Amino acid sequence: MKEEDKKLTSASGKPYYEHEDSLTAGPRGQMLIQDYIFHEKTAHFNRERIPERVVHAKGSGAYGVFSVTNDITDFCRAKLFDKIGATCRVFVRFSTVGGEKGSADTERDPRGFAIKFYTEEGNWDLVGNNTPVFFIKDPKKFDDFIHTQKRDPGTNLKSPTMMWDYWSLNPESLHQVFILMSGRGTPYGYRYMHGFSSHTFSMLNKNNKRVWVKFHFKSQQGIKNFTGPEADEMRGKDPDFAQRDLIDAINRKDFPRWTLKIQVMTEEQAKVFKWNPFDITKIWPHKDFPLIEAGVMELNEIPANYFAEVEQAAFAPARVIDGIGYSPDKMLQGRLLSYPDAQRYRLGANYEQIPVNRCPYEVNNYQRDGSMRVDGNRGGNPNYFPNSFDNIKPDAKYKETPLPLDSAVADWYDRNSPGEDDHYSQPAKLFNDVFSDSDREEMISNIVRSMNGISGVKRDEIINRQLCHFFRAEPKLGAAIAKGLNVNVDGFVHKSN
Repeated sequence: MKEEDKKLTSASGKPYYEHEDSLTAGPRGQMLIQDYIFHEKTAHFNRERIPERVVHAKGSGAYGVFSVTNDITDFCRAKLFDKIGATCRVFVRFSTVGGEKGSADTERDPRGFAIKFYTEEGNWDLVGNNTPVFFIKDPKKFDDFIHTQKRDPGTNLKSPTMMWDYWSLNPESLHQVFILMSGRGTPYGYRYMHGFSSHTFSMLNKNNKRVWVKFHFKSQQGIKNFTGPEADEMRGKDPDFAQRDLIDAINRKDFPRWTLKIQVMTEEQAKVFKWNPFDITKIWPHKDFPLIEAGVMELNEIPANYFAEVEQAAFAPARVIDGIGYSPDKMLQGRLLSYPDAQRYRLGANYEQIPVNRCPYEVNNYQRDGSMRVDGNRGGNPNYFPNSFDNIKPDAKYKETPLPLDSAVADWYDRNSPGEDDHYSQPAKLFNDVFSDSDREEMISNIVRSMNGISGVKRDEIINRQLCHFFRAEPKLGAAIAKGLNVNVDGFVHKSN
């Protein structure tokens, strides 16, 4: 260590090394609760803003109905999917990620796509985005990443320098950066975009057979995006465009609809798959794991009061129902802790009693007291279990199926170790095989516009480092962006992945 270097420490001054990789049972296994640094980082991050959401602050919401249109009971025993034609009420909140509550909802940013299913066996929250991947794949990095999307701590201005510095130092972000810098980074409101679980979840059928699953909500309105200049213009013309568009459509009974489709991977397939199937920076190819229709969601009711029902809506991917479970996806494992923690901080310990969050069916437990208790606090009923006075009993029908762990060796595994470090082939496929010529031109233009905002003494270093990633993904892309940035690439050295 150089003399001028300072040791990285916890808040209590304990030096530690593992700042970016979480403690897991095996390189692809579950996270362990003893990773205190992850808890410290995440808990502090959740409390950085009062009372606005740290992320997804600007949002719009609507109620609707989900209808089952296809039999998926071979994969899932959830009562929700018992029969074709079954329905349940839903609440959906769309949002931008990085902006404050008063920011424009046409900013270049991923869009949150969070759904609360009010089912007979409890509320199920499917908390996703309008993109199938994400920028990072270990939750220990989340607060650092989001800081780069917020405001510079010195100037209090949004900073392209911070963003591109972070992305250039984290090539795992490249796939999501390609999507963000395409037209899908500025969707035309919320009706014309798809929604994705992004994470891998699990499903269990009535025989306790487990499969891994990804959820896709395909917009029946189609995909429609603003160009970069159009989005910039709309930010000044109507910063609430997406909110207004959703309300207007529902008021005129042009109810937006999405088709829910799932991808299914067996446990055996996951063990031999060519990359980590729980890596959120990667997709599952549709040709290998085709989309299977499950149902249709329609939004048809605007909340009566924005604060009560949209601002106080609380979502957490930890909230699943029987037949749907988690996976070793590290980002998902981190969100199982951080999302409920953030909601308890923002809304109080009893946030699930707020009407928009409350399960409309049976709720029985021994939780008592806390701020804003509004259900009578269960009167004089016992607040402990077991007891001799009530008839609340655990139902063995809902006993969870054991989940074999990948390994018994707990360590801070490098998320980008050999076999986990291909950050370029999927972005290259997206650019070359999925994007049209106009999509490619638009993405290059958006990247050049954004990277031209990089400033300061590290400008050239950051630009050159990011250009290396573009060249590794696709040499023609790197050359086009370098030309747009007036960077001379003669003799520019880059390695092919």
